[in-house]
Amino acid sequence: MNWKLKAKIQNLISLLPSELSYELYYQVQRRIGNLRAFKPLVGLTSGVETWKRLKQNGFRPLGATFFEIGTGRVPLTALAYWLMGADKIVTVDKNPYLKQELLLDSLRYIRDNQEEIKLIFNGALLEERFSILLSFSSSSGWNMVDFLNQCQIVYNAPGDAARTALLDNSVDFVTSYWVFEHIPGPVLGKIIIESNRILSETGASIHNIDYRDHFIHADPDISSINFLQYSDKEWERFAGNRYMYMNRLRHDDYIDLIRSNGQKIVSEELIIDPEIDSVLNSNDFVLDSRFSEKNREILSAGGAW
Repeated sequence: MNWKLKAKIQNLISLLPSELSYELYYQVQRRIGNLRAFKPLVGLTSGVETWKRLKQNGFRPLGATFFEIGTGRVPLTALAYWLMGADKIVTVDKNPYLKQELLLDSLRYIRDNQEEIKLIFNGALLEERFSILLSFSSSSGWNMVDFLNQCQIVYNAPGDAARTALLDNSVDFVTSYWVFEHIPGPVLGKIIIESNRILSETGASIHNIDYRDHFIHADPDISSINFLQYSDKEWERFAGNRYMYMNRLRHDDYIDLIRSNGQKIVSEELIIDPEIDSVLNSNDFVLDSRFSEKNREILSAGGAW
């Protein structure tokens, strides 16, 4: 689908009253969008990758309390944390996206593809908890509340990650995966400050941020930095709605934001997209002035941990 057409559809749906808007957008995604054949693999993998990087940096996620920013349609990252031994997961989302229909699809997929799921976890899966999940998914009459209680997941949506109401020093890890890019910079600053308050003395924040233009998932004819051609005012017209807002912050902006709000970075991994170089060298591609002074490495980043 042409990205500008998708933008128009999203903008129109976002104008509807919230409850109707959310349901209509879900039905569109379910019928012609990326939810047509929903699988839990990406969500579970995000949890496994986050867990792995925590351990690589000397942290102990086993038995920990997690605070996840951005639940999404199914709490799969939170589920992965529980399956690997987290004690409790609090997950918050600005938008009430959670869908039991998709959770049911996910649990069926897990039950029918157990060996594939075990490969994703690469030895980190707790067999006892996996057996509990399989038994739960085979029972009848369960609902979303039963699932959340079983997996020690506290879900809050619509919620505010900048005002959590959690106790000081009550969380071991604050995590997000492909979420920060959808939050305005000033709000991110408040979220980081709140993270500082709720994190324990030995805790840490870990985030995977996607720097690409998310319209590439619908339109293969555009580059992953397509959106860097437009001014803020122009881009607001395309993606200023609740479903596709992108702050377009680059890696250096996030580094400044994190440090200026009181966090120390102990590890970072910049993910370079080799295809971006050819786009930047093209005479047809002109960066907006907001990005034109940034160096080539920053502009070539497709994401980062």
